[in-house]
Formats: sequence, C-alpha cells, structure tokens
Amino acid sequence: MLGIRPRHRIIQPDWTDYMAQRERHAKDPAIQRFFATPLPSGDTPIADVPMVALDLETTGLDERRHAIVSIGVVPFTLDRIKLAERRYWVVKPTRTLSGSSIAFHHITHSEVADAPDLDVVLDELLGTLAGHLVVVHFRNIERPFLDTAIKARRGEGVMFPMIDTMSLEARIHRQTLWARFRRWLGRPPVSIRLNASRARYGLPAYQGHHALVDALATAELLQAQIATHYQPDTPLKNIWC
Repeated sequence: MLGIRPRHRIIQPDWTDYMAQRERHAKDPAIQRFFATPLPSGDTPIADVPMVALDLETTGLDERRHAIVSIGVVPFTLDRIKLAERRYWVVKPTRTLSGSSIAFHHITHSEVADAPDLDVVLDELLGTLAGHLVVVHFRNIERPFLDTAIKARRGEGVMFPMIDTMSLEARIHRQTLWARFRRWLGRPPVSIRLNASRARYGLPAYQGHHALVDALATAELLQAQIATHYQPDTPLKNIWC
C-alpha cells in the first residue's frame, strides 16, 4: 500500500482542560483517581504515548437498550504489545441475553449467570485505563456504552480521548478525493471493518467478536497504520478524538 499521510487535522476538544475539570468535580473516588492520572499532552509524539486497546462486546448496538457483556484490554506502545498485562472480564448484563447476541459474541447464559456486575470490576478497569491513551475500533460503541454503564452505577459518566482506528481508516478510504470519485462512479465504499482494515496491512485474520482478541487486533492495526501513513513523531492531537 502506498504511504498516504493525511494532511488535514480535525479540531479536537481541549482534553487536558476537560480531564482537570472532571478531576475537580468527580465525586466517586475511582473516577476521581482516573481523571487525576495525567495523560500525555496533545503535542506528545505518538511513539512516546502509553496506550491501551479496549474492546467491548455488548448485547446490541444501542447503549440505552443494551448492555456490556465482556471487556478486553491490551496495553501497548508502537514498539511492543504487552500481552502479559492483558485483562479480560465477562460481566453480567443488565438485559437478558438474546439468541442473536449469543450468536454474535458466543457468550452464553451460563457464562453470565455467575459473572460479576460491571460495578465490581469497574475500579480495576479504570485503574488499567488511567494514564493511557485508549485505542478502539469504532468509538461509537465503546465511548457511549462505557459512559452510560458507569453513569448508571456511579452517578457520573466517564468520557476521555481515544484513538479510533476505524476513523483513521475512514480518513484514508472514505474521505479523500479518490474515495469520493469512487462513490461518484457508483463503486461500493471500501470496508473499514476491523478484519478488512487489517487485511490491507497484511495482518492475519482473527476470530472476531471476542473482546480480548479484538483488543489485540486493534492494537496491531494501529501499529500498522502509524508505520504506513504517519511518522513516530506525529503529535497525538493529530489522531486522537
């Protein structure tokens, strides 16, 4: 694949100021500790940023009607994936599992029967994420589901900056002049799903819809994206959202 370095930069919120404000106003101790842990500034080169890939499996796509059933977390940097520090939790959803959701993520009624509520593992999860830049593939799942679930249990949500590997693929394959020309010709858009995106970088296909495996797949994908389209000194603010 040709190295394409996106020249545009999306204007981002002032995450440093936001995190400081949340620390001052947070009432829950674990949430306060999370926001009190410094994140790298937006000017930090991506090569110097400690990251953690996060994936959630859920009972559906609407955070108002569906619930989290598993969480996978894999810490990493551009040079190393820290599999020894990986974490995986199955949690009891607040909604009954449906046949379609079981077929999708393969987590069964028996597996969630004795699983803890998210609230039980939440302090540990927030401690694992604290101080790291969270990397996901499609933030419109992880961000609203986590925020809604935490708000329901602790009375206050948790929002924070993320790198979205799907969004990075969209910049290259959905938002360029060439991509718009393809659409004008009536050609289908290039897939930016996780396995399709990985295939473009020669990464192997993994069994999907397992939170830990998808977190690992996302970490590897970001490493490949940065190596192909960016530079190690690319400022974090150019790619976080």
